[in-house]
Amino acid sequence: MLFKSKFAYYLSLVISLFSVIFIIVVIYKSFFIVKNQFIDIGGLAYVNQVRTDDYTKRLANSLTKDCQTKVCEVQSLLNIVTNIPYKINESVARSGKNVIEQNFGDCDDKSNLLISLLNAKGYEAYFVLVPEHIFVVVNLGIILPNKRALYINGKPYYKLESTAKGSSIGFPLKYKFSDIKAFIDPFKNKQLVVNTLEYK
Repeated sequence: MLFKSKFAYYLSLVISLFSVIFIIVVIYKSFFIVKNQFIDIGGLAYVNQVRTDDYTKRLANSLTKDCQTKVCEVQSLLNIVTNIPYKINESVARSGKNVIEQNFGDCDDKSNLLISLLNAKGYEAYFVLVPEHIFVVVNLGIILPNKRALYINGKPYYKLESTAKGSSIGFPLKYKFSDIKAFIDPFKNKQLVVNTLEYK
């Protein structure tokens, strides 16, 4: 007999059972990481690193504590992101916390941080993917005079450019509609269905 005692036999069964359970849990978690962070856009995979954690909520609340208007809130969040130095990140996009702690980021990194902060304050915002770039659009629930917006399905969204230091809400759109590859809700990891699109 391979096992000389019942103890060794049962111990090996318990270890085997726990090993199988561990492998199943890892596979299950990996599936949901892929499901929630990876989206296929025209045969290319985009990876988001958005967060809804306590760190992001506390940071968003701290940055907007003196604001009385939506414009003030969104501009305050945009300011913190645009003041982080732009530096190309050769790896996959990083979380907002990493961008803050390491004090640099590219358009993916900074857009992940910005949209996470906006989400923490309850704003409807989307990633916009264009060739070799990503930016954020946000709905403020109000129309801003003298600012052009992207009207997606009849609703106004203002462009936020996370890589332009000192930029403001409603940064000019310098892309053709044909350049826009997708509008993405990274918190649902879904591509927005766009029936009508205007810039006015």
